[in-house]
Amino acid sequence: MRLVRFQAQGRPACGVIEGSEVIELEGDGLVPSARKKTRHVLSALRLLPPCVPTKVVAVGLNYRDHARELGMAVPEEPIIFLKPPTTVIGPGEQIRYPAMSRQVDYEAELGVVIGRTARDCSPDAAAEHIRGYTCANDVTARDLQRKDGQWTRAKSFDTFCPIGPWIETDLDPSDLLVESYLNGVRRQSSRTSQFLFNVPHLVSFISRIMTLHPGDLIITGTPSGIGPMQAGDEIEVRIEGIGSLKNNVIADCGSRIAE
Repeated sequence: MRLVRFQAQGRPACGVIEGSEVIELEGDGLVPSARKKTRHVLSALRLLPPCVPTKVVAVGLNYRDHARELGMAVPEEPIIFLKPPTTVIGPGEQIRYPAMSRQVDYEAELGVVIGRTARDCSPDAAAEHIRGYTCANDVTARDLQRKDGQWTRAKSFDTFCPIGPWIETDLDPSDLLVESYLNGVRRQSSRTSQFLFNVPHLVSFISRIMTLHPGDLIITGTPSGIGPMQAGDEIEVRIEGIGSLKNNVIADCGSRIAE
């Protein structure tokens, strides 16, 4: 089942995709709910981020090849950090290139959407707390990451977490193809079977540190092939079994773009 959030008559709504149509649902779509009689044409809708997280928990260095690409040691435990909810944008929205950065990179990632409150859950119980999966882009100001020696500023600019286009609820996340395309040219390609820490492990590990609420998002790390974007570029994240997330890059007023 594919769950989608969209703009309907000036208000956010959610629904389930059936063919070329969206059947509107009661509630926020994170728990099973009744279907309304209202139907919408999917292609005519403005899609919103498929969830509204209280926090985005990101995982660093979860692919062995990406750790090697950055010249960093493979971690013994998941490396996690937070992106604020203000980073989240939906499909088709614009990534803003901040004025204080000279290198903004794409990072294609599998997103895990929490559907049921998770605290101290075991890996075996993790699936009970997951609503589904979506595409994500952990946009990063790479020069600021190197300069600061930690990741908060580099990862936290508004618009730095595009997600979408929907939540796929019926999916096995253990071996999915994850790709990114910059202006139509493939830049990243790997499979989630190459994770250092799989989805159940991540959900359990994070839930033992902080409570995960319905709508919260875990982004699970990126493979090798990360690289810079420029104003005017289109970046696309494709994940097998989910679909495609496309966003364009624009310059903030007064921005200095990397040469």
